[in-house]
Amino acid sequence: MSPSTEKFSLDKELSWLSFNERVLQEAADSSVPLVERVRFLGIYSNNMDEFFRVRVAEVRRSTLLSSLKEGRNYSRHLMAKIQTKVLVLQDRFDAIYVELMRELARRNIFLINEQQLSEFHSQWLKNYFKDHLKRHITPLIVHKNSDLVKHINDDTTYLAVCFYTKEHRQYALVEVPTKNVERFVLLPPEKTKSRKYLILLDNIIRHCMDSLFSPFFEYESMDVYSMKFTRDADFDLNDELEQSQLEKLTKGLKQRLTAEPVRLVYDRDMPEHMLAMLTEQLNISNTECIIPGGRYHSFKDFIGFPNPGRKYLENTKITALDSVLFNRSHNYFEAIRQQDILLYYPYHKFSHFTELVRQAAYDPAVKFIKISLYRAAKKSRVIQSLIDAVKNGKQVTVVIELRARFDEQANIEWSRVLAEAGVRVHHGIPSLKIHSKLFMVGREEQGELKIYSHIGSGNFNESTAKIYTDMSLFTADQEIGREVDQVFELIEHPYRRFDFNQLLVSPYNARSKLMALMDEEIKRAKAKRKAAITLKLNNLVDELLIQKLYEASAAGVKIRLLIRGMCSLIPQIPGISDNISVISIVDRFLEHARVMLFYAGGQNNLYLSSADWMARNIDNRVEVGVPIRDPQLKKMLMDILTIQFSDNTKARIINKDQSNPYRERGNRRKVRSQIAVYQYLVNYEKKCQQLINQQNASEPKA
Repeated sequence: MSPSTEKFSLDKELSWLSFNERVLQEAADSSVPLVERVRFLGIYSNNMDEFFRVRVAEVRRSTLLSSLKEGRNYSRHLMAKIQTKVLVLQDRFDAIYVELMRELARRNIFLINEQQLSEFHSQWLKNYFKDHLKRHITPLIVHKNSDLVKHINDDTTYLAVCFYTKEHRQYALVEVPTKNVERFVLLPPEKTKSRKYLILLDNIIRHCMDSLFSPFFEYESMDVYSMKFTRDADFDLNDELEQSQLEKLTKGLKQRLTAEPVRLVYDRDMPEHMLAMLTEQLNISNTECIIPGGRYHSFKDFIGFPNPGRKYLENTKITALDSVLFNRSHNYFEAIRQQDILLYYPYHKFSHFTELVRQAAYDPAVKFIKISLYRAAKKSRVIQSLIDAVKNGKQVTVVIELRARFDEQANIEWSRVLAEAGVRVHHGIPSLKIHSKLFMVGREEQGELKIYSHIGSGNFNESTAKIYTDMSLFTADQEIGREVDQVFELIEHPYRRFDFNQLLVSPYNARSKLMALMDEEIKRAKAKRKAAITLKLNNLVDELLIQKLYEASAAGVKIRLLIRGMCSLIPQIPGISDNISVISIVDRFLEHARVMLFYAGGQNNLYLSSADWMARNIDNRVEVGVPIRDPQLKKMLMDILTIQFSDNTKARIINKDQSNPYRERGNRRKVRSQIAVYQYLVNYEKKCQQLINQQNASEPKA
């Protein structure tokens, strides 16, 4: 956002902080099971880590690099507002943490520190440290020639140690090794089994710190305080033609290891001399980078907070649904050929997609497979099936995006694994990230090549499919299939011209088509006809699209927005956005699907997409949206949108103040949309089964 648009737009960074505040609201919500509330603290903290590594780093670079005084002042002003908001949220976070620890104690679950140990637990932990933990710890001794920026890890908790003698101070850093050991240790029962005691690794190390240093250092006393250092996550990919994209990315990842600092979080009780040592050693001079906090950092590990208590302290597990339409057929290609199928994860089983890839890997009719990968699971069945397909003589093409932030190294490794197995691996277009969620199979049927396509909103990742709400369309529509194939062609040959009549493809036609769809609604509204736009997105920050929504609102178009994360649009501005309402839903699953509905005179043009309404998604990435043409699926999606916009339990209203008020329920029945959508899909699958049973009963018997 530029300073000129500030009047009618919210800063995306402050809007993002407002989103993370909604996550914090879940930790404070007494209706959420207690252990889940603790885990929301971890989600909040993990989000905040990424916020500093990416978004704050970007603002900081703008401050340093802007050639215009106006731009520098705007960035400095924004940084000050970010700092103020972060400190307010940090205080709220600390208060919620204290309250949750009290609530756990009321249920006989205690997260204790090293000063609260009984003699029995003290000795047990000393043995645990010696047998399981010490092997993973090598202190880093600080001296005047130390290069801490180079040698400490990003977003990792360290214990800063100071040994005191009469003459001088000696500093050291001890990494809390959460990559090798679980952050929480459940202590064995002592006197009664009803009380459960947990302790953090940090406090085990504090308890045993003397055994690390006393064999080598002489000191009279010791101070130990925690800290965490965050770097800029961006890095430079130069344009040297002689380097492959793989080589450039590998070089860029090495640059990230020594990137500019954007945050130092430290224990607010830390003595001034220790904080001064850290800021000097880490080359931190800007006060906005320094955040005082509590005794513990890397709260992201609380995402995995264990439940040693009763089951009611966690969410009741939902059983992912089978797709009746897939299960009724001899193979998945037959199912897709009969009709389009739409799955909604995690309500549906993601294993339906992995089964489709597995079947394609050995089906003799399958000639080729193409897929775009952005993030894959660590133990990916999808990738294994692609390798199996090569073994069975299929031509397999994989477009793997090396620049998927924080997954770059994993994708480099997957590229090598796939290439060594004989897969044709492409890394896309140097200037554009490949963020589309495409899978296609070419299958020979009765002497003709038929294309089976998948277009979705989420990654082909078995792990995230359990917690992200994403949609997948499976279709044998040959027009759509040919256009999906063209997307793969343009990735491989970006300088060729392709025409897309059905698909919304960024950066080729998505912006112009979205503008045209909104213009049609504006035209109808001005003609005093019904006009409406419904959008479900993760983020809405693109200036031009927001301006078009304002234009539509002013013309009388009724606009409903469901935005999970950043929303720069301001609703209910007189004369500008009177006809726009915005809500956000934060609940047990992360809302991730992108759906766009345009009334179109009653035709209800409905699209499923991988793209948010951000400049990066519309102009700087390859993204794909697909029209939902099957009447049954269109009704299903519109019903789901109706449920979500009826949420009065987890829906917050997005307003200019970014105060995140919950939508008032009033006299209406309680609607918690994620639970209601799941129940809707349960009934939907039952109806599909009933229709199949009726069809089978009406068929003549041999």
